[in-house]
Amino acid sequence: MMSYRPYQQILRRKSRQIRVGKVLVGGDAPISVQTMTNTPTEDAKATIEQIRRCELAGADIVRVSVPTEEATAALHEIVREVNVPVVADIHFHYRRAIEAAEAGAACLRINPGNIGSKDRVKEVVKAARDHGCSIRIGVNAGSLEKHLLEKYGEPNPEALVESALWHAAHLLDEGFDEFKISVKASDVFLAVAAYQQLAEACDHPLHIGVTEAGGKRAGTVKSAIGLGSLLWAGIGDTLRVSLSAEPEEEVSVGWEMLKSLHLRHRGVKVISCPSCARQGFDVIRTVEKLEERLAHISEPISLSIIGCVVNGPGEALMTDIGLTGGGAGTHMVYGMGKTSHTVKTEEMVEHIVGLVEARAEVLKAAKAAELTKAAAE
Repeated sequence: MMSYRPYQQILRRKSRQIRVGKVLVGGDAPISVQTMTNTPTEDAKATIEQIRRCELAGADIVRVSVPTEEATAALHEIVREVNVPVVADIHFHYRRAIEAAEAGAACLRINPGNIGSKDRVKEVVKAARDHGCSIRIGVNAGSLEKHLLEKYGEPNPEALVESALWHAAHLLDEGFDEFKISVKASDVFLAVAAYQQLAEACDHPLHIGVTEAGGKRAGTVKSAIGLGSLLWAGIGDTLRVSLSAEPEEEVSVGWEMLKSLHLRHRGVKVISCPSCARQGFDVIRTVEKLEERLAHISEPISLSIIGCVVNGPGEALMTDIGLTGGGAGTHMVYGMGKTSHTVKTEEMVEHIVGLVEARAEVLKAAKAAELTKAAAE
């Protein structure tokens, strides 16, 4: 991301570019947001419904686990019925990888250390090449190869990086370079250090994440620390926030991270105060209602909700739409940095929702006109 403010500038690491279905990963492509389904993949209907919810939340790529023949059989229908590329998660049986490639998976996530012999890895690479799949080498601190644990004594950054590069060499030996790499750990320090070392050691695109991060609140904080550190340093081409929460929540958190660092813009960015005794309305409940009511908006819009006039006008000047608390249940509304009109407390939420939705329609129409003009040229 480039900015006219030097302190906001993030210079992304230069990486090769690969394709995951219709999504480009690496190079100058936007950092993509991934999640993983938790429905039994054999239940195609339930899995498709969950993926569609993830699509609405903004998922660019969705991963599904395919541990059985029944799961890879269901993958045929799943891939056909959804609009995002599907990554097939393979852990132990190399045959599942081949079946998934044949079923239309856009990418195969494998830990080559669990797949087996070099010949089996070779067969997986052939299937990926034959069916236009990319591959993710997924190294995890919890499943490192025995020889590396013996060498290093414990999972550490050096062991994770050596494992990743060892497996990458196997794919490169087969003349296959359509792959990305992840080196995940549940320990933030270990994960960040491993990614930092890997980023220096190769130019392959990196899938970043802190694995088994925890529940919705703790996992979000832990992931934000780890992924935020990496993204701020320009490391990461695609990400997953691993939470013990619904996949849609992972997608939302991933987007909030990217929006906070100005790396991508989607949906309503709410700037709100923590509230205090000066507030002219119930800020906490108002923000809760607005976030819920505006979750369907995908156009990038900034909204400030500030309880009083101390910081309110200043924040409102820097957002598309702003609301500042006033006295006697009457509050000031701002539009595009200018004072606009007032609104009563009881009408406030509906009024702001209407303003945001109207702004979204304007942006949508402008984008459509731009696309039409580009197509005509």
